[in-house]
Amino acid sequence: MSADIHSLTGAYALDAVDDLERAAVDRHLRECAPCRVEAAEFAQAAARLADGTWSVPPPRLRDNVLASVATTRQVPVQTPRRARRGFRSRWVAAAAAVVAAVGTGTAVFTVQEQRVLEERTVAEAARVREAQVQEVLGAPDVVLRDQSLSSGGKVTVAYSRMRDSGVIMMAADAPPANGQVFQLWTVRSGEPVSEGVLASGQTTVVTVVHGMASASVVGVSVEPPGGSAAPTVMVAGVKTI
Repeated sequence: MSADIHSLTGAYALDAVDDLERAAVDRHLRECAPCRVEAAEFAQAAARLADGTWSVPPPRLRDNVLASVATTRQVPVQTPRRARRGFRSRWVAAAAAVVAAVGTGTAVFTVQEQRVLEERTVAEAARVREAQVQEVLGAPDVVLRDQSLSSGGKVTVAYSRMRDSGVIMMAADAPPANGQVFQLWTVRSGEPVSEGVLASGQTTVVTVVHGMASASVVGVSVEPPGGSAAPTVMVAGVKTI
């Protein structure tokens, strides 16, 4: 099988793949024992993020989070999924024009080159996120607080006033009903600030939040696709002050 299939096991374990990718990984896992083991280990690591109640960071927290951050889909704060779809649609249309102009061979090369560029960008972003997570979890004043989601699951917040940053880790038991999505919030000076909207069907996330010194609460709400300007139905709220 291709290296692309092997590289999807982490995202597959966290339900961060689309239907075509999920079907491809399902077929591959039936044939590849090492990937089955790897996918199971990723799933166990994600599950451990939602287990137990901590007052101080447990010894394996940093390892578990850093293992998950590179494979867990991050929420886009400024670029909603519909905008990404629009970009992809425009790119596909451009690719179709290339096919008509210069033939199938050149178009295939262009698609592959674009995919390599996208994968490099994702890998670099993952490295940056990992460094940010490590900085927060390694801070001498790091504090951990968590709360169960009313819809099932848990949200955990690790934050450092010294670093003025925090890490939000959420693992829900199931996505919201009726096509709705989860949205992350902080409350600053009494006003809710969106920290990102999860994609439809997405139930897990690890994301870094800056400016935590001014945040009194980290919350999770259920919103229409694309998110809302203010929280609608809150399912968790973690006090940080």
